[in-house]
Parts: sequence; C-alpha cells; structure tokens
Amino acid sequence: MKQKHEFKSIVAETLLIPLYMRAKESRRVNPILDDKAAERLADSLEYDYSQFDGAKLSEVGCVVRGWYFDRAVKRFIDTHPRPVVVNVGCGLDTRFQRIGNPKTVFYDLDLPEVMALRRELIPEQTGNVYIAASLLETDWMDELRRKHPDAEFIFIVEGVLMYFYEKQVKSFLHHVASRFGGGELWFDVCGTMMSRHGVKPDSLRHHEAQIRSGLSDGHLVEQWEPALQLIEQANYMKFFRSRWGFFFGQVLGRIPWLCYKFSSLLGYKILSK
Repeated sequence: MKQKHEFKSIVAETLLIPLYMRAKESRRVNPILDDKAAERLADSLEYDYSQFDGAKLSEVGCVVRGWYFDRAVKRFIDTHPRPVVVNVGCGLDTRFQRIGNPKTVFYDLDLPEVMALRRELIPEQTGNVYIAASLLETDWMDELRRKHPDAEFIFIVEGVLMYFYEKQVKSFLHHVASRFGGGELWFDVCGTMMSRHGVKPDSLRHHEAQIRSGLSDGHLVEQWEPALQLIEQANYMKFFRSRWGFFFGQVLGRIPWLCYKFSSLLGYKILSK
C-alpha cells in the first residue's frame, strides 16, 4: 500500500523532485544514473508527480547533479585512507545505496521532519548513520569531529543552499571550513540571474519555495572563506550534451560563463590551518 505524507515545510516537499527525477531516469535504457532504490521509494509514496513531468531541464539537471557528486565522492574515497561522507540536506537521497563502500561511513543529515520520513522508508543500516538537525546548527559538526578525530570528511550539499539567504550560506561554509581542514565541500548553486530576478528552475515554477541566494563566480566563495579553495566550477550542460537538446547542450552549454549565471556545480578543498 502506498504511503501518503503531508509535509509541514514547503522546502521539505521539494525533496520529492530529485527523487522522482532519479526514479524516472533509472527506468530509461542506458540511464545517466542507475538508481533502483529511488524507483522503489518513488513508487511507495502516494503523490502526484505528474506536476514535474514538463520540467525537462530539471529532469536532466537532477540526475547530472547526482552523477557528478557521486563521482566526487568516489574519487575522495579512493584517494583518502579514512574517508567520511556527509550528505547535508539529504532528503530521500540514495547515494549510500548507489555507492556505499565498506571502508567509509556515510552520514545523512536533514531536518527532523524529513529524517522521520526517511527512517520509515529507508531504515538506517550499518555504515549509513542518520542525523536529524539543521545545517545551520554546529553541534552535529562538533560531534562528527569528536567521533572521527583522524578522518577526512567530504560534504555534499545537493539541491539545498539556494533555499537559504546568503548570510546563512556564508555562516554554514565558515562553520564547515573552520572544523574540517583536509576535507572537501561540494555543492550546487543557482546563479545570480535566478536569485536576483526571481527566475525559478522549471520544476519549481508552480511551487511556493523561493530561491533566496545565488552566485555565478565560484571564486567569490574563496573571498568569503579563505580556507576554501576552488577545485572546480562545472556547467551542467557540458555533461551528456545530447540529453539537453541542441540549443542547451550544443549552443548554451559551450558558453560556461553564461551558464554559470543560471546554475553551476562547485567543489572546494578545505585547507588545513
């Protein structure tokens, strides 16, 4: 029997968008992201996903983003002896199910409402630990540092930071950078064209959630927080060009600075003090 869930937070409800997009993608022949767990999860919830079916750019964007961050995590695990993966604002993400590794602990963190639903649908298991907290809090960061004093941490913040104000984003980045030297921090952003002009991703056009912050130049973060050193700023549309259609994949996707005004994928080294 399908489960119905009433979300108290309009931002929390947005977690269903990437879940549905990953499930839909996974059913394709030769998918960008093979995610059987997402297929099962999407099917287990009673929800009208059809409202997202016209969001062609978000459909490809969500799975490219998941694929891109999966690669960053795999590289980190392969190149660090004591890796710990922290998925911040995880929603119903299934990264552990896709790439879980015996030598690595995966932590999934989100608000209590979301984690309660997650525990019902994806029970915690060995190697995958849940944290119910806000990314704006710091107790959970200090606890992770205590639990793993010698570990190297990689933080993935996927589809989250655009819902926070710039001041809050800066605070979060500072708290991570000041505690986890030697690690990495990866996240996606909306560009200034979206944040300043009220332009929403196509999947949110009919949704109340607002884009509250954006940046177009990844080096700006280095000015905010000198302990963060840019590894890469990537344009979504340079990956899997044929899936974006001719204009977005072959024309716009070849002008990175213009793409960055709408969205980009960012990775940073956290420099040790």
